[in-house]
Amino acid sequence: MNYKNPQKPFFWKLKSSERRFILLTSDILSGVAALIMALYLWGAADTWLHFSSEFLAERTPFWFYFLPGLWIILLLIVEMYDVRKAGRRSEVFRGVFIAALAYLGLYLVVYFTSEPNSLPRRGVAVFILSISLFTIISRLLYIRIFTAPQFLRRVLIVGAGRAGKALASVIQEIWPPPFYVVGMIDDDPKKKGKKIEGFEILGDNQDLSAIIEKENVSDLIFSISGNMKPEMFQALLAAEERGVEVTTMPAMYEDLRGRVPIHLLQSDWILRSFVDQAHAGGIYNVIKRLMDILGGLVGISALAILFPFVAFFTLLDSGFPVIYKQTRLGQNGREYQMIKFRTMRQDAEKDGKPQMTTHNDQRVTRVGKLLRKAHLDEFPQFINVLKGDMSLVGPRAERPELVEELQNQVPFYRARLLIKPGLTGWAQVNYGYVSTIEGTSIKLEYDLYYIKHRDLVLDLSIILRTIGTVVGFKGR
Repeated sequence: MNYKNPQKPFFWKLKSSERRFILLTSDILSGVAALIMALYLWGAADTWLHFSSEFLAERTPFWFYFLPGLWIILLLIVEMYDVRKAGRRSEVFRGVFIAALAYLGLYLVVYFTSEPNSLPRRGVAVFILSISLFTIISRLLYIRIFTAPQFLRRVLIVGAGRAGKALASVIQEIWPPPFYVVGMIDDDPKKKGKKIEGFEILGDNQDLSAIIEKENVSDLIFSISGNMKPEMFQALLAAEERGVEVTTMPAMYEDLRGRVPIHLLQSDWILRSFVDQAHAGGIYNVIKRLMDILGGLVGISALAILFPFVAFFTLLDSGFPVIYKQTRLGQNGREYQMIKFRTMRQDAEKDGKPQMTTHNDQRVTRVGKLLRKAHLDEFPQFINVLKGDMSLVGPRAERPELVEELQNQVPFYRARLLIKPGLTGWAQVNYGYVSTIEGTSIKLEYDLYYIKHRDLVLDLSIILRTIGTVVGFKGR
C-alpha cells in the first residue's frame, strides 16, 4: 500500500455503505443540475421563456423529468456504485462513456419508432451532455476528497494467523485501499516485529491500548479463528468501550469481496450463524414472488417472439431437439425439470456422466455459442419461474449428480439449496461460469453472501446488471 501514514485524528470514518450513499447523492444532484440545464437551454432556444409555467406545462412532456432516474439506473448497470471502481479515474471515464452511449442508443430507438417531431431532440441532447459532464466532475471530486488518506479509517488487524493473513492479502489486492492498516497484533511472541503480507506485527494484547492511542486507530478487525487468550478478550472489550469499532474478519471479508470466506469458517458455522441469517421476512418473500410472476410474464412474451427464430437456426445447425429438459435441484433439494434451449450436441454426454461446461467447450454448437453469448438459451426457464420452481434471482440450479459430488469437495455447498435457484444471481453477475473446484468454491462464496444479505435492492441491482451482461454479450 503506497499511501502515507496520516497521523491526524479521524473525524469521518466512512464505511462502504456510506461511500455508496455519497456517490448516489452526488449523482442525484448532478441529475437535477443537468435537468435544469436542459430545460433552460431548451426553453431559451425554443421560446425565450426559459422556466415559464407555459413552457414547463405545455412544451415539456412528463417523462422528461424522469431522465435523471434512468441515468442512475444505467450507472448501476455499469457498476458505477462499486466503491472500488468508483475510486479509479479510468473506471469513471469508462463507465460514464458506456452509460452515455447506452442512453443515446435507447433514446434513438424510441425517437425513430415514434411519430415524427413528437419527441424533443435539443432538450435530451443537452441533458445527456450535461449529465455526463456533471457526473465526471462529481466523481473526480469524490476521488480527490473521499479517497484521500485523511478520510480513510485507521485499522488494526487482531490476529496474524490464517484468517489474519487471508484478510491482509485481500486488502493488499484492492486499489484504492478501503482503509489504512496501521499494522497487526498477535499473542504469539515469535511473530512480533515480523511482517505479514506487508503489514508489521506491532505487539500483543498488552500493547493494544498504547497502539490505539499512538496510531489513532478507529477500527479493530478481529481475525482470530482459533482459541483466544482471556487477556486479549478483555483488551478488545476495553477498546470497544473507548469508542473503537470492532469488526469480525468474516464480516469485513464480506464487505470487501462481496462473498463469504468459506475456507476460514468453523464447521458448525451453518448452525451457529448462517441459518438464522438465511431466513428472509414474509413481506420480502411476497414481493419477490410478485416480481417473479411479473418478470416471468415478460420473459414468456419475449420467448414467444424468439422461439421461431431460435428453432429455425437450431434445426439448420444441428437438428432436433430445440428444447431440452434436465433434472436440477431446487429449494431444499427438491428435484424439478429445468427447460432450456439446446446449445450442445445431442451426444454431449454420451457416457451418461454429468460434466461441467468448460471454456471454449467443443460440445457447444455454432448456434449454441451465440445463444450462450446473449444468454438467450436461458429464456425457456421463465416457464420454471412462473411455475415457482425457480426465482428471477438466486443461486444457479445444479444437477443432483454434481451436487452430490461437489458437497464432498466444497465446504457448505448444500447451503445454497436453502432458497430457490435463480435465472440470474449474485455469483453469475460477479464471477460467471466455472469449470474447476476452485472456481466452484468462489461462486459458492458469492451465493452464500447473497443468501445472507438478500433484499429487494440487491435483487434489483442483480437484475439490472444482468441486463447489462445480456446487452454486452458477456455470456459464454
